[in-house]
Amino acid sequence: MHPNEAVEEKISLSERFGLWLSFYPFDQDTYLAGVAQWLDALGVDISDPEQYRREALQWALARGTRSGRTAWQFARDYAGQHG
Repeated sequence: MHPNEAVEEKISLSERFGLWLSFYPFDQDTYLAGVAQWLDALGVDISDPEQYRREALQWALARGTRSGRTAWQFARDYAGQHG
């Protein structure tokens, strides 16, 4: 199946059944709270919160979005470098 056909099929199904699922970007505070949660879950020492916050905001800016997925990806990268 061609990628465009797959997209068209999904759109036609959503139009047919009226289902739309939207994910809105996080605001800065929500994004940073998500990052803190993931870092805590990964067991990363966050004794210097300014460092991880600054890096997390730069990470999100480079990727053009603040989301739960972006927070998770940043936390994994940060844990690999600092954990």
